[in-house]
Amino acid sequence: MDFLKVSSKSSPASVAGAIAGMVKDGVPVNIQCVGAGAVNQAIKAIAIARGFLIPTGVDISCAPTFSDIEIMGESRTAIRIAIYVHRLVSPEVATPSLDQDVEAYV
Repeated sequence: MDFLKVSSKSSPASVAGAIAGMVKDGVPVNIQCVGAGAVNQAIKAIAIARGFLIPTGVDISCAPTFSDIEIMGESRTAIRIAIYVHRLVSPEVATPSLDQDVEAYV
């Protein structure tokens, strides 16, 4: 499984663009971060990407997990963040109007 690797120096807007592009292309998005600064940048990027995607009818959510990884022979704990994609349904389709509900029971 490939990961978008985010560091404390990563630009949240650039990472957000990558996330949004991958979501639009139907590519699974998984992010890997090591350290508090990297996690901070990743979460900001996810929030920005969500703002890019919602107007297109797509929403995203995320789930973090811990993972032990090796960097240059040293064991480190990373946070991996899985991005889940949700297709939004227009309110007219998702919820029947009150009139329709009343008519069904009259």
